[in-house]
Amino acid sequence: MSEIAHFINGQIVNGNSSRRQDVFNPATGNADKTVILAGENDVDDAVRAAKEAWPEWSKTPVLRRARILDKFKNILWERLNQLAEVISSEHGKTIDDAIGEVTRGLEVVEFATAAPTLMKGEFSENVGSDVDSHMIRQSLGVCVGITPFNFPAMVPMWMFPVAIVTGNCFVLKPSERDPSASILIAEWLKEAGLPDGVFNVIQGDKIAVDRLISHQDVKAISFVGSTPIANYIYTTGTAKGKRVQALGGAKNHMVIMPDADLEMATNALMGAAYGSAGERCMAVSVAVPVTEAVADALVQRLVPKIKELKIGPATDTSSEMGPLVTAQHLEKVAGYIDAGESEGADVVVDGRNFKQDKQGYENGFFIGGTLLDNVKENMSCYREEIFGPVLSVVRKNSYQEALDLIHGHEYANGTAIFTRDGDIARNFMQDVEVGMVGVNVPIPVPMAFHSFGGWKSSIFGDHAMHGMEGVRFYTRIKTTTTRWPTGLRQNPEFKMPTLG
Repeated sequence: MSEIAHFINGQIVNGNSSRRQDVFNPATGNADKTVILAGENDVDDAVRAAKEAWPEWSKTPVLRRARILDKFKNILWERLNQLAEVISSEHGKTIDDAIGEVTRGLEVVEFATAAPTLMKGEFSENVGSDVDSHMIRQSLGVCVGITPFNFPAMVPMWMFPVAIVTGNCFVLKPSERDPSASILIAEWLKEAGLPDGVFNVIQGDKIAVDRLISHQDVKAISFVGSTPIANYIYTTGTAKGKRVQALGGAKNHMVIMPDADLEMATNALMGAAYGSAGERCMAVSVAVPVTEAVADALVQRLVPKIKELKIGPATDTSSEMGPLVTAQHLEKVAGYIDAGESEGADVVVDGRNFKQDKQGYENGFFIGGTLLDNVKENMSCYREEIFGPVLSVVRKNSYQEALDLIHGHEYANGTAIFTRDGDIARNFMQDVEVGMVGVNVPIPVPMAFHSFGGWKSSIFGDHAMHGMEGVRFYTRIKTTTTRWPTGLRQNPEFKMPTLG
């Protein structure tokens, strides 16, 4: 059984901890690997390596930093399938989905290679008599990324490319459920020419997280995960004077108006609700058809498509949906379906009945696609983030009722509307209180040169991820005002200086 360790100061290291945790292949249900869980001393070693590398790295010309990332980008393109296979073996998502994940992460790397432009400052001549002023962006120091299991490559790449290209050093704490991708990334960064200590990986659980967010040498923390943990990391980190961007949970609604292309909306819902087994923070988990007629027609179209979903391991290229990440998560998702049924929702398609009959995969963590109809706002299957292939249909009679439904939820990560009416679409874009909006686009994940982030309980902190928001988060501005002697002597001034 192979063992996954840490990457500190350019080397694979086991560290000092004796704690281990199994890493499962979700498709087979077998524990094929173990991961070392760091102790506080291991975290200290990683932070120390980053801190010691920072003075030189921060003064490395930004163009040189960008060129290293460009080499890393080319390595990723060449080995995309290798990384995708590792992701699939530990997360369970299909190979095509894993390739898509890596590709979206690569877009942030491509964005970060533009750092010579992104880091440009400002200069103003003669802000006063013989006085000039200029602003520059400088790095923070040691930055930390704490990332979830559902995107073991993409979410780290939302963070570290922008962080390191702007002159920071980075410590990544990936999910202990699928940790191997982080080590490949670290090794490939070193191969691209990244100096030792600039990028480090600590495997671990809450012990590692707590040490990272309290460490006096950590200047900034990026997090993606559930809302309770996002809130904990934000409140703990900011109380200790750190910058924190913490992205939390989601309950994404898709409104289907009476004039929508229903076949287009149905196909969009299938991918958005059941892709990656629903383990996406941007998955659409609530369909909001407007009028009973649209709801009936939508459900009628969805049912056969859900029943025909090809559910299987990533090794089967015909699979459209893989297993859930762990047995515990499978039990949790099934529990939400149980609760929805007991609270009065109609279980139109029941994923609990699915049995995997492919040889060798009978014990995998598989569940079928589920459709719940006539879901009400007070039901736990609506209020809470399920993070599984469960689509709830909440019927509404008007556009305003649909909008009010979205506004009544604590999460405000992403949303979408399907309509042919430009007036309705424009009103929705302006009125809806959600961070990311799609019009006839079911999963409106912004491109890397824009920024990713929701509103309300879906985010804690003032900065979204990647794009210019990412550059602002990982840098601080310094403004310098200069005057050079001109041969004229000045008398002391004791009032507030004015330069105009």
